Amino acid sequence: MQHEAISIFDMFKIGIGPSSSHTLGPWRAAQACACNAVLQYDAELICGIKVLLYGSLAKTGKGHGTDVAVQLGLCNYDPVTFDTSLIASTINDIQATKRIKLGGAMYVAFDPEADIQFLTQESLPYHPNALTCLISKTNGAHTAYTYYSIGGGFVVQEGAALSTKGNGVALPFPITDASDLLHWCRSTGLLIHEVVLENEHSWRTEKDTIIGTLAIWNAMKACIYKGVHTTGELPGGLQVQRRAATLNAKLLNGKPYHNFDSWVQAIIAGGSHFAYILDWVSCFALAVNEENAAFGRVVTAPTNGAAGVIPAVLLYYMVFCNQSIDDEKVIHFLLTASEIGSIFKKGATISAAMGGCQAEIGVSSAMAAAALTEAMGGSQRQCIMAAEIAMEHHLGLTCDPIGGLVQVPCIERNTMGAIKAITAAQLALQSSPDYAKVSLDSVIRTMWHTAQDMNHKYKETAEGGLAINVPVGLSEC
Repeated sequence: MQHEAISIFDMFKIGIGPSSSHTLGPWRAAQACACNAVLQYDAELICGIKVLLYGSLAKTGKGHGTDVAVQLGLCNYDPVTFDTSLIASTINDIQATKRIKLGGAMYVAFDPEADIQFLTQESLPYHPNALTCLISKTNGAHTAYTYYSIGGGFVVQEGAALSTKGNGVALPFPITDASDLLHWCRSTGLLIHEVVLENEHSWRTEKDTIIGTLAIWNAMKACIYKGVHTTGELPGGLQVQRRAATLNAKLLNGKPYHNFDSWVQAIIAGGSHFAYILDWVSCFALAVNEENAAFGRVVTAPTNGAAGVIPAVLLYYMVFCNQSIDDEKVIHFLLTASEIGSIFKKGATISAAMGGCQAEIGVSSAMAAAALTEAMGGSQRQCIMAAEIAMEHHLGLTCDPIGGLVQVPCIERNTMGAIKAITAAQLALQSSPDYAKVSLDSVIRTMWHTAQDMNHKYKETAEGGLAINVPVGLSEC
């Protein structure tokens, strides 16, 4: 179990799709490698670089855009700000010139076809998502940097951060598991989001936390809004058609709205019939993960493959429960969700390559359920109960992406995860925690044991399940 001090901005990261562990993590790893090399060696000493991808990164790396992410990282581009419209031209230029601007500072010979190697039959022991950057020097020597992308965009370097002793930050309310969280809530009388906010003061001022959290929300809003207004086919060869825009147009009778706020007001004005609510929740979730699949800008929440669940449930609350967008409530929602996610990361995993899709959709659903329960006036124990219910009904969920792409069944799973989160919150709000038979800590332990027992082919390898029963490029009636 990892004794880490985890911030809201560790759990929620702005980045580029389609995968936090296979795209954002390798991007950050390559970026770190490039910057280290530039700092350590003179330009004339470096003559080349190779990237070795192991395990799950090798098996589904093409579909997840790992090769693309690595090249952008080696150039020291920032996934938070890099213009996504320039991805194709940047990669094409590297391919054509056979060189890369390492760390954004020096040109080095680099042929992506030869210098990015997918070692599908090799794995490193610490984690299935591993990569090594091999720097070649003119004197014939080599320096290797090995990194692990451990889920949710978290990256650790071989030998530098494999311990579980924490990151040196002393929190006023240290939390390892749900029991710790409830202890602090009981002893202080604080709500979950208030406990989290107090801990965030260990990193920054409250004002900076608010600004950063609203930046996360703004990125979520932009992603949803773009997703519901973009049509066409997703990249990758599966010929998956975007559906969010079609559903949005149908629900709004084809009327255009030119900004997020007017669009939300139109949804509110349309009423809250149960059927429409289900359609809209699905629309919100589809919009995010279609953007994610198209290398769009998304918020890792807590992963990219599950990025649509929390924004969909949050927008559901704002539109159908709160009837307006309230920044303060948004902040509270995201703070609460982040703490539940951090407990899962410490006690189990948020990496599909380690735990299957229960570690992605399951965790995001639990995060959203707890946050929605608190937003709806539930007690701290009811929030924890909601998170447990949501995860309990995702236990054993496999990860079997067709063609190694974060599309089928990933996109639709976000709609299911969002709806399960809402249902879990409703059940918790109508129940007494005194009668709960399963604790959140118990379900997290069970999730981890299930992950360990799960066959490796169902953990983001595209070697089992739908990935082998539905041929790439074909569909079934």
